[in-house]
Amino acid sequence: MSGPSFQYSRATNLRDALILASQPGTAFLAGGTDLLQLWKSGAIAPTAVVDISRLPLDHLEFLDGQLSLGSLARLSDVGSHPDVTRNHPLIASAILASASGQIRNMATLGGNLLQRTRCAYFRTEGLACNKRNPGSGCGALAGESRQAALFGASASCVATHASDLAVALAALDAEVEVFGGEGLRRFPLRDLYRLPAETPERDTHLTAGELITGIHVPNASRFVARSTYLKVRDRASFEPAVVSVAALLHVENGRIVEARLTAGGVAPLPWRLTRSEAVLVGRAPDAQAIAAAGDMAVEHARPLAHNGFKVALLRNAVIRALQTIGGQP
Repeated sequence: MSGPSFQYSRATNLRDALILASQPGTAFLAGGTDLLQLWKSGAIAPTAVVDISRLPLDHLEFLDGQLSLGSLARLSDVGSHPDVTRNHPLIASAILASASGQIRNMATLGGNLLQRTRCAYFRTEGLACNKRNPGSGCGALAGESRQAALFGASASCVATHASDLAVALAALDAEVEVFGGEGLRRFPLRDLYRLPAETPERDTHLTAGELITGIHVPNASRFVARSTYLKVRDRASFEPAVVSVAALLHVENGRIVEARLTAGGVAPLPWRLTRSEAVLVGRAPDAQAIAAAGDMAVEHARPLAHNGFKVALLRNAVIRALQTIGGQP
C-alpha cells in the first residue's frame, strides 16, 4: 500500500523557501517532530514539503545581555548552552521540560513555537473538530474536556497550546523575527498567536509562506536570581503540560519591583497573568502577596465539565512557583 503523494523540495536560501512555499497546501520541514506525527494521524495532508533544515538559521548569540537565537537551532543545543543556562535559566528549564531527550535533539526552536494547538479530537480522525475539519463542530465542548482551555477559548475550539518554550519566552517579552513576502519583520511573540474565535484552523498570524527566522530575548539579568519554570503533567515523560507556570521576580530592598507570570496548558496560547503580576508589585514576596497572585490567576477562568480541577491546579502552581523564587536572596 503506497502512502500519500507529495512534492518534496529543498530550499537553498530564504527567498527560495518563500517561492517554493507560496502554493496552498505546502508545509515547511525542519526537525519534523511535530509535522510528521500530525501527518501520520491524518490531521494534515500537505501536497508539497519544503525542506528548510539546511538554511543557516541555527545561530546562538549573546551580546550586551541580549540573546539572539536562530529558528533552526535545536532545543537540546540551546537548552544546554552555557550562555543560556547562566543568563536565561528560565529558557533552559522550559526546554528541559519539553518532550524527551531524543525529540529535543531533533526539534527546532521555530518548530516548537509553531506546534498546533490540539486536543484528542484534533488528533483523532472522524471526530468533530473545527481545527481539523472547519465547520464540523468542537467535540470537546460537550465531550471529553480534561485538557481544555480555561481562558481564551471559543464556541469553535477549546484546545490548548503545547509549547513549554513559548510560555517562557512570553514571560521574557521575547520577539520573533519572520521572513515573508514583505521582507523581514520583527514583533512581540505574544502577537504571533491567534485566539480561536470563529477560525480555529488558524493558530498564528503568519501569512502563507512566512517562516520564523529568529527569536530575540531582551536583557533579563535582573531576573536571573529569581526565575523558575514549573510544569505539571500526567507523567514525567513526553507529555504536554496540564498546567505550567513561568515565573520571574525582580526584588529590591525586600519589595517586588517587577513580576512576570505566564501560564501554559490553560489557553490556546501562552497566557500572561497580568493581574497576578500587578498585585505583586510594591509588596514583599510573602505568603499574603503570593496567595493574592494565585487568586488573581484564576479569577476569570471558565472551566468545562471535566477540567474544573485545573482552576485549583493553576492557582496552586502559581503559588508554588512564587514560593520557590520568593525566598531567594
